[in-house]
Amino acid sequence: MDSFKKMVLSPALQLIFCCAALLPVGGRALGQDSGSQQPRPRFVFDGENPRVHDPVMAKEGDTWYIFGSGVQEMSSKDMKTWQLEQAPAINFEWVKKYVPGYRGGAWAPDIIWHQGKWHMFCSPSAFGINTSVILHLTRSTLDPSSPEEWKDCGEIIHSTTDDDWNAIDANVIVDKKGTPWMDFGSFWDGIQLVKLKKDMSGVDGEPRTIARRYGTKRTDLVNPTSKYAGTNAIEGPFIYKHGRWYYLFVSWDYCCRGDLSSYKVVVGRSRKVEGPYLDKDGVDMAKGGGTLVAFNNALYNASGHNSAYTIDGKDWYLSHAYEREGGVSRLILREIKWVRGWPTIDL
Repeated sequence: MDSFKKMVLSPALQLIFCCAALLPVGGRALGQDSGSQQPRPRFVFDGENPRVHDPVMAKEGDTWYIFGSGVQEMSSKDMKTWQLEQAPAINFEWVKKYVPGYRGGAWAPDIIWHQGKWHMFCSPSAFGINTSVILHLTRSTLDPSSPEEWKDCGEIIHSTTDDDWNAIDANVIVDKKGTPWMDFGSFWDGIQLVKLKKDMSGVDGEPRTIARRYGTKRTDLVNPTSKYAGTNAIEGPFIYKHGRWYYLFVSWDYCCRGDLSSYKVVVGRSRKVEGPYLDKDGVDMAKGGGTLVAFNNALYNASGHNSAYTIDGKDWYLSHAYEREGGVSRLILREIKWVRGWPTIDL
């Protein structure tokens, strides 16, 4: 079976601006007790222009599935018209020991097929503080009609106020040697990379920073009350292998502010999944490098939190962007064009 990945939102330092965007858009949100009352959708789902945040995609059989923060789930037979599905319903009471005041839900899912089952990763977190945890779920099928539940496999990694990174926005990739790696992070000291155990049940090492907005580390960036609060605006990593290169996509600046959002996607590449990831000018992303891939056009503003896939011989870019009229986040699904080994996107 083809291995496709990623479900997955935005950072701790975006505070109240994210709140409205992360409310469930249909069905139950991941983390909501299956016995609780199903919230009523507050909008009419548009299958040809769906509303979504942080979309990622996977294929099983003849059906494509997109997941987004919330966690929203939808399916399609043709990648053009989408149907809203019942979102997974899991009760993570144990999360409260890592995220004080946790009341359900999860951000930034990712998904990958590995060792005969689907693995899902997502992140309960809190606004403005890096008390976060990346969860691990498994299931043998993505079929919403299956009676099989997602199995709660516990935490992969968590962050506290003593850490200089934030355990959110997970993305998992398996390298050519069969070793799984997780890239993650939002604000604080930027994007982290850590090796996982072969069965993806936990980490096998310590995280290290592979992408920042700045050329040198500023220790005061980890303090959300400092005068630099929010200035290391980088998040939503996604590593995609194309040819001999691994490409690291990240989002710079701010989501979740409607038509005032300033998200933009930049990229660097490396021969090894461990990096270093250099941009088109040869600047290491750990030192502030990044080549612009997508930003806005006449209809949409602030494309961001993307994923990338090879599907039936074509390469695809997936993200959300905000309508200039009204600021609603919509699905962006575009074919990637390659220019001298670098991806370009026509929004």
